[in-house]
Amino acid sequence: MSQPHDEHPHVPGPSLWPVGFAVGIVVLLIGLIISWWILALGAVIALAFAFLWVRDLTAGTALAHAPDVPPESPTGAAIPATAGGPAMPPTEPEERYPRSKFLELSTLGLGGVIGGIVTVPALGFMIAPPFLKQGTKDHDLGPISDFPEGKYVIATYMSDKTQGEVSRRTAFVRYNGQLSGQPSFTIISNHCAHLGCPVQANGPLDEQHKKEVGDVTLIPTVSIAGFGCPCHGGQYDTEGNRTAGPPVRALDRYSFSIRNGRLFIGKPFSVSHVDGAGASAKIHKWAFSFPGEHVNGIESWLYPVQPPH
Repeated sequence: MSQPHDEHPHVPGPSLWPVGFAVGIVVLLIGLIISWWILALGAVIALAFAFLWVRDLTAGTALAHAPDVPPESPTGAAIPATAGGPAMPPTEPEERYPRSKFLELSTLGLGGVIGGIVTVPALGFMIAPPFLKQGTKDHDLGPISDFPEGKYVIATYMSDKTQGEVSRRTAFVRYNGQLSGQPSFTIISNHCAHLGCPVQANGPLDEQHKKEVGDVTLIPTVSIAGFGCPCHGGQYDTEGNRTAGPPVRALDRYSFSIRNGRLFIGKPFSVSHVDGAGASAKIHKWAFSFPGEHVNGIESWLYPVQPPH
């Protein structure tokens, strides 16, 4: 008598692969915000655990088993039905993959495809915008002659005219004269290095010589003794170095370029501190960081990765 086949579907035992797959998905989503390298790591983790998970799901099916061995009779090995005396005609090959398992995996696969089609566009519209058009374009602040040597000029401009006044930025611009035959400028951001509040010049402004050209407004200063934040009392010297209050570093600065005798303001960068002054100053520059973040020292280890700005 042959043993009956087990008709119960295969049920995989407890496994940690789904947990690893979920962790990979979480790392992948975090990478979408922080870094493409982390995104790639999350994708690798998710794919690896997904492969192991699928392998476990199919390990107990008939596809993973060797062909059944005919059971032995009490008097010896059973004789195949196609051998011996009045042999039966050869039967069709035995089904190796149960229809129920095929339908189960097909349903899961089709559900995954439909879920991806529905989810990916939604995630794209939700996550993609912060990564698009994040770069800042150089902006024309006017001819060099609008900036008197040795004095700060408060320059305001719209970084994106299509967005209107909401994109207006402010920078403190000082012409330092010539350095190695090239014009030298100091351009300091007005965002406090504590929490980003607007910093003001500590000194009177020359409103009578205010100049407006297009979206650019230039207001010369009479004389200033540094910069101050009215929100929490942060104070900076004329080079942007922190002198008092809660800021964690010097004021950020802007890169610049000279084209056909005109000053163009570029991208911002962070500064830990500045040695010296004017054209001969030594600027300790770092990648642009958010207010309140240290850029050097042990504290900077708390901010190993900068998200998109």
